[in-house]
Amino acid sequence: MTKQEKIVSMFNDIAPTYDRANRVLSMGIDTFWRRKACDLAFGYCPSKKIDSIVDVACGTGDMMGYWKRRADKAGLSVDRIVGIDPSEGMVGVGREKFPDMSFHIAPATQLPKEDSSADIISISYGIRNVVERQEGLHEFNRVLKPGGLVVILEFMKNENPSILGKVRDWYMNNILPRIGGLISNNYEAYRYLPDSIEGFLTVGKMSRELEEAGFEMLYTKSFSMDISTLMIARKK
Repeated sequence: MTKQEKIVSMFNDIAPTYDRANRVLSMGIDTFWRRKACDLAFGYCPSKKIDSIVDVACGTGDMMGYWKRRADKAGLSVDRIVGIDPSEGMVGVGREKFPDMSFHIAPATQLPKEDSSADIISISYGIRNVVERQEGLHEFNRVLKPGGLVVILEFMKNENPSILGKVRDWYMNNILPRIGGLISNNYEAYRYLPDSIEGFLTVGKMSRELEEAGFEMLYTKSFSMDISTLMIARKK
């Protein structure tokens, strides 16, 4: 089994308890991060009519719901919101939550979408799990329309953490795996989270990879003791 296949299998295992664990572990603050990402991205859109938003590594569809609700609040028209994820377990939960939305089972490196067809591609807390990340970023570029946006929410590695950042790291390494393991009955899956952050990129390196894949950085900001980072880039 490849590393990517192992990650997908892990998400299949924790799919039934994934939403509950997320709310508990983030203490609900992830709802703020997601709302902020949608609102800022819409601010960069030149039109109030959006044809297509594609949420990659969509999991159980949480971000898709936020795109819909925040668009409605902003008075924007969105024709299609599509979720794509390689985990059948996660997508199964998503289809139950959002029966009116469209889901596809596919990896980030092989999106079942035509060239230049999406206005926005988002990926929330999933880019770390794309083993062939550069291939995935180029695939995002292929699917986006010229001037389209890629919106990334992620737990980024912090090479020089502040005192609050060290508190975050302590929580991620010591508390999160225990609580997540208790809720999901899968300690290994929630031990993977802090380990994957430590092995991931800094914000600067992620920005450079986006630029190398043909994007222009528009916005970067870390929230809540640098726990979560939002990055928005435009296809050149």
